[in-house]
Amino acid sequence: MTRIKICGLTRPCDIDYVNSYLPDYCGFVINVPRSRRNVTPQRVRELAARLNPGIVPVGVFVDENPSVVARLLNEGVIAAAQLHGAEDASYIKELRRLTAGTLIQAFRVASPADVERAAESLADYVLLDSGGGTGERFDWRLAEGFKRPFFLAGGLGAESISDALTRLRPFAVDMSSGVETEGVKDPVKIEAAVAAVRRYS
Repeated sequence: MTRIKICGLTRPCDIDYVNSYLPDYCGFVINVPRSRRNVTPQRVRELAARLNPGIVPVGVFVDENPSVVARLLNEGVIAAAQLHGAEDASYIKELRRLTAGTLIQAFRVASPADVERAAESLADYVLLDSGGGTGERFDWRLAEGFKRPFFLAGGLGAESISDALTRLRPFAVDMSSGVETEGVKDPVKIEAAVAAVRRYS
């Protein structure tokens, strides 16, 4: 069954929405001031405390100090860390030394070389995206036949789920702007997106 991640939660009502429709994962963008979805570690503690225990909380980071990431994992505030910056193999090895938490490394896919780099990642999972939080899809032909489990992000919503799952068969789909209206999470769109994945699966 394809997993579902709803990313970029910032408000208590966002937690209520995912608790109602039960995606597998939810994401918090932590310490990334340039993101309009940015939240502090303390805010994540407050939001995650409201989360249904069946939903896996994921922290999304951009070149964060490994000790900050590891602390949130080791305290159980988040159960996985998603790395969206220039983190390299040395960074991941350092995180492995500090924590046993699940690691997801994001890759901007614009060429076959990007897919090759993703295939070699030391993280538990990789995420394939167009990059930059644009909400646009990359050229999915580049990821056809990709061998390792991956999260697919970029331009996904209820209307594009079936095509994505049919063509790429990702381990999980990751949605943020595709389940928003005027920049905030929309419970109707979250419900529709989760239902679309469940129907396919």
